[in-house]
Amino acid sequence: MRRIFSDHAYSDDRTAKSYWSQTVSDEALKRPQLTGAQTADVAVIGAGFTGLSAALALAEQGISVTVLDAGFPGWGASGRNGGFCCLGGAKASDKMLDRKHGKPARLAYRRAEADAVRHVATQLERHQIEADTHSNGETQLAHKASIQFDDDARAIEENYGVTPTLHSKQELPALGMSGHFHSAITTPVGFGLNPRKYLAGLLKAAETAGVKIFGQSPVSKIDRAQAYSLKTPQGTLAAEQLIIATNGYSSEDVPTWMAARYMPAQSSVLVTRELTDTEIASGWSSDQAAYDSRTLLHYFRLMPNRRFLFGMRGGLMSSKSAETRNKRKIRADFEAMFPAWAEVETPFYWSGMVCLSTGLTPFAGPIPEMPGAYAGFAYHGNGVAMGSYTGALLADQVLGARKLQTPKLMLQPPKRFPLGPARRALMYGIYAGAALKDL
Repeated sequence: MRRIFSDHAYSDDRTAKSYWSQTVSDEALKRPQLTGAQTADVAVIGAGFTGLSAALALAEQGISVTVLDAGFPGWGASGRNGGFCCLGGAKASDKMLDRKHGKPARLAYRRAEADAVRHVATQLERHQIEADTHSNGETQLAHKASIQFDDDARAIEENYGVTPTLHSKQELPALGMSGHFHSAITTPVGFGLNPRKYLAGLLKAAETAGVKIFGQSPVSKIDRAQAYSLKTPQGTLAAEQLIIATNGYSSEDVPTWMAARYMPAQSSVLVTRELTDTEIASGWSSDQAAYDSRTLLHYFRLMPNRRFLFGMRGGLMSSKSAETRNKRKIRADFEAMFPAWAEVETPFYWSGMVCLSTGLTPFAGPIPEMPGAYAGFAYHGNGVAMGSYTGALLADQVLGARKLQTPKLMLQPPKRFPLGPARRALMYGIYAGAALKDL
């Protein structure tokens, strides 16, 4: 596999101190390698939310499915994200979507974002997955006084058919939202969860339905004659149809169509020790999943076990020294936003990749010039809901069932980023501009 970050970006070092691995261990998720020559109706590359959701939906319809992962199920973004099951998936604004795709297409896509959240809630209930859910929707907080949410409120009503709640600065302390925030808006769609518990539940459901899942089985080559043939270190898998579900952990050559169509970007998370009632009262006591209004945003939530999770976008280099700098940066931001917790220990820190596309929208559809092959990726940091739902959309397309309506804009293959394998250089200017805007 050819990837555009250094080897460190794909090493276990980045998750060595992940809090989620304390709740669902790596060992519990590991699966054996693919060995020998095997066959399936559908092959899936990537055992995260997208791949497992697709495999589960297909297996429930009697299709034989084999899933391959380079690490283990949930090793990538699905097992290390912040656990926000919320609206999102695109980074494009309503104006951008209207200009490029038209208002009807924009509205259809936005309703799919809400459908994605409902899809996860349904999966949790159907398969009796206990994932430590909490929060009635999601709250965005203004990080400076000039930020106003009136236009956002009108857009939320139009896009999702729900009425958000606006909060003034004076109301925030009584809501348990202490900090240097100037106002807020709560959208009643979405919730927080433990992503590894959700992932483990999907894994169990898929295997119960008959899906075969292999770990430590990176696909190095895809050939097609009468069927697709996937080569791994110890075996091969032949399948009539193929789903690529690797998102920010994709490679340039598996398949070659993916080259430069995705942009991995880093995100970091820390988690505190359990907080006392006194500490919670002096810092943040709301159970709401929340994020601030910065472009390079911070996202945070008080989990049911009274640990506080705090994450942020950023970090353009991947190495041990860069990781040390990222860790210092996120800790400094944590203390600046919640000064009452300046002495609270944060024993857990990890990082991983989100994924962007040139059009700033997700893709869920057939791969041109590869008959019977499909891909789903580019959730722009909101893959818990949209990644899961994309798996269901891809399964529907494979089946030809048309029970789900894939938004037209998600069916348009992303264009390639300029600079090819050197495209990460584009992010320096983008991040510099975002940082200035966030001041």
